[in-house]
Amino acid sequence: MILYGHPFSSYCQKALIALYETDTAFDFRILGPDEAVNAQFAALWPLGRFPILDDDGELVVEASIIVEHVAPHFVNGGREARMLDRIFDNYVMTPMQKIVGDALRPDGSRDPHGVAEARATLDKAYGWIDAHMAGRQWAAGEFGLADCAAAPALFYADWAHPIPARCAALRDYRRRLNARPSFARAIDAARPFRALFPLGAPERD
Repeated sequence: MILYGHPFSSYCQKALIALYETDTAFDFRILGPDEAVNAQFAALWPLGRFPILDDDGELVVEASIIVEHVAPHFVNGGREARMLDRIFDNYVMTPMQKIVGDALRPDGSRDPHGVAEARATLDKAYGWIDAHMAGRQWAAGEFGLADCAAAPALFYADWAHPIPARCAALRDYRRRLNARPSFARAIDAARPFRALFPLGAPERD
């Protein structure tokens, strides 16, 4: 298997968790510095979004589908797992990326209204997920698809818009995710790239 992506990418980390959890052998081809790798990636997936997985000629795109491809047992919560996967992607990852993306824009082209909306969405999502996680270890039963989505989403969202102290169950869940060996490995691999985070990467993680 060949994974194309970047170790600092939240969606790549989502796929990496499943690959590490299952001890799957793969070649990680990092996009950016190597033009040959960039050309291979562009030829495989002209839409240019990563990660993508080349499994002996079978192209698998979208992080959630990569997780299901390498770890089908991770969809162990059925509809709940899939629902939570979408919640973490759409209501945590997406608004977090709005805040980060806006910080990368040049002066004069920023979108303060959009950022305010993104922060409001995160506040609502934090409250809902905190209530959902009360009394739970993982999001949908055993560790699986929903947790692969949650780990990088909450990791970076807390950098961009800190999870409030009142969301104790959610903060504890984030700590458990960060300590999970598969995600801890992804976190460590991304450390050399923390200077890329435009809001300043905190030292606490």
